[in-house]
Amino acid sequence: MKLQRLAIFKGRKKRALVRIKRGNRPSLSVYRSNRYSYAQIVSEAGAVLVSASEKELGKIKQTRVEAARKVGELLAEKAIKKGIRKVAFDRGAYRYHGRVQALAEGARTKGLVF
Repeated sequence: MKLQRLAIFKGRKKRALVRIKRGNRPSLSVYRSNRYSYAQIVSEAGAVLVSASEKELGKIKQTRVEAARKVGELLAEKAIKKGIRKVAFDRGAYRYHGRVQALAEGARTKGLVF
């Protein structure tokens, strides 16, 4: 069972990466641990242009989904200050659900296009 879940995870990651490589724009990469959500915008060359994490928000009483939405908003604000408006959303092997979805919607509300 564990091997089957791992195969599904790797397949999902591979399909997501294929879609991202088609566009010539920086990618918004998402990572979520059990405790925090992280996001960064990476150039085609692999350099990190902008990053944001839940740790930057401080200790505020909120759910993990609300915190992920704020991380997306924070990342979008930083990106727009640097002149980045269009990105490709790289969810990795995570499903577009919950914290990943909230982060993406938060970034969209502040002006990022993907």
